[in-house]
Amino acid sequence: DPLMHYVRYQRKVILASKGTLLLKKKWKSYLVNFSQYFFSFWTQPQRIRLNQLTNSCFDFLGYRSNVPINTFLVRNQMLENFILIDTRMKKFDTTAPGTPLIGSLAKAQFCTGSGHPISKPIWTDLSDWDILDRFGRICRNLFHYHSGSSKKQT
Repeated sequence: DPLMHYVRYQRKVILASKGTLLLKKKWKSYLVNFSQYFFSFWTQPQRIRLNQLTNSCFDFLGYRSNVPINTFLVRNQMLENFILIDTRMKKFDTTAPGTPLIGSLAKAQFCTGSGHPISKPIWTDLSDWDILDRFGRICRNLFHYHSGSSKKQT
């Protein structure tokens, strides 16, 4: 991810990027030199901190989130015990509970109450705005659920 993500929060500036520590130190020196040269704004480089985030961050609708990714073992058996194949897979563990999420999807008519998707002919009658509006309501519900605490667990 070669992009830098810029956020202003409580009179602070946060820059987020995936990459090595060397790349982050280079960005830090570039920003300090840029502000000093072009704006005559003498920053204090010792006040700029570099924090290492976990590798399980991902972007969704412009927001950066941290979701644990766990590995698990899948064993495949072929030809009556002739070949055993062990495969390590990554499992995407969300911290959002499943039942309220399925309830929100069902309320917006994306799926049934049991979580099965609704057939596509229903979607042909909806405009793009209706689909995006329903999706936006689901995202707002998830945001309100998780906005209370960054350490919230299921």
